[in-house]
Amino acid sequence: MATAIVGANWGDEGKGKMTDLLALESDVIVRFQGGNNAGHTIINDKGRFALHLLPSGVFNPNTLNIIGTGVALNVKAFKAELDNLAESGVVPNIVVSDRAQVLLEVHKNLDSWEEMRLGKASFGSTKSGIAPFYADKYAKVGFQVCDLFEVDSLTDRIKLFCDRKNPLITTTYKQPAITPAAVAAELRELAEIVRPYVRDTSAILHKAIADGKRILLEGQLGALKDTDHGIYPMVTSSSPLAGFASIGAGIPPYEITDIITVVKAYSSAVGAGPFVSEIFGSEAQELRVRGGDKGEFGATTGRPRRMGWFDAVATRYGCRAQGATEIALTLVDALGYLDEIPVCKAYELDGKITHDFPCTPALYRAKPVIEKLPGWKSDIRGARDWNALPQQVRDYVKYIENAIGVPITFFSTGPGRNDIIRLGKRK
Repeated sequence: MATAIVGANWGDEGKGKMTDLLALESDVIVRFQGGNNAGHTIINDKGRFALHLLPSGVFNPNTLNIIGTGVALNVKAFKAELDNLAESGVVPNIVVSDRAQVLLEVHKNLDSWEEMRLGKASFGSTKSGIAPFYADKYAKVGFQVCDLFEVDSLTDRIKLFCDRKNPLITTTYKQPAITPAAVAAELRELAEIVRPYVRDTSAILHKAIADGKRILLEGQLGALKDTDHGIYPMVTSSSPLAGFASIGAGIPPYEITDIITVVKAYSSAVGAGPFVSEIFGSEAQELRVRGGDKGEFGATTGRPRRMGWFDAVATRYGCRAQGATEIALTLVDALGYLDEIPVCKAYELDGKITHDFPCTPALYRAKPVIEKLPGWKSDIRGARDWNALPQQVRDYVKYIENAIGVPITFFSTGPGRNDIIRLGKRK
């Protein structure tokens, strides 16, 4: 039996906290897509950590953590995160899929050079090399982890890799060409770093299923960043949908029985693109500094996030795309300073009211239809008793639940692992 934890919106919803919590009840956790271009902030009894590539279950010694086949594996970033955890006395039980693809230095360079070339028209990339990496993966010129241990037999493939890259590098970006010798040397270096962790993770997962183990599948970013169903082209280069988890992990799709979709009580986004409920100026800054653990700033880049009110249209769409069976609602506590809490209940599009989430061109024309709900003007951080919360808090949560149409079963009241109220599956 497998459970997927995924995001409903642009990412940064609080998936890391939920995975860290549920890791205590899981035997295996799999990171199934994406790379180190986004991060999860986790606060537990061991401290405060920003994870970028590692599964969020690395703090539980009884949990096997897997870097799945669908991940863009930056080997050096992987090792750096492990070293950072070791300094805090955390030694994860972790393995890496032998079929995962390896992200190389040239991928990061290409990402940076392209953002520089685009200038003001850039996509707001983290410059982690993700788009060039996935382009190579699907063009079938990339390298899997298992290839790292067979470099001497890859002469022709390495030459093809360089031949594909160098016209772009030297002509478009005016940079020095890469050489087969340099690429081969990098592959050998990465082999020695990752060698102790490499396993046939598909076989491990199928045995875990046969043995009745509890598997948790962890996604990166959110539904609105999906390549196909997101706000294209301001998307990531892999699928953060629960439907992709079976592919990125390597398990049958019917084994995924629960999809916990994490929803933020307001909206935030990083990067370019339309953002209908966005707010600006001092209003945005106030929410930004109150949100999250230490404010709404990217765990990977440190960039201030764009801020907005809860968007019922986008969130309902994101939950539908994820196939959400239940909702974990986070960061309601950040809204305790407001007399009234605005929510975007619909869009005005070309003079008409719509509750449907449109494609990207129409999103640029959409305007938020705002409804204001009563605030509670109190600090609820760390609350554990649902019935003891102010009525306005409970009303706000119920409003979001009704707007999405999926039951809220987890309600986060703070950044810590135990700052959670389990509401359970309710009729």
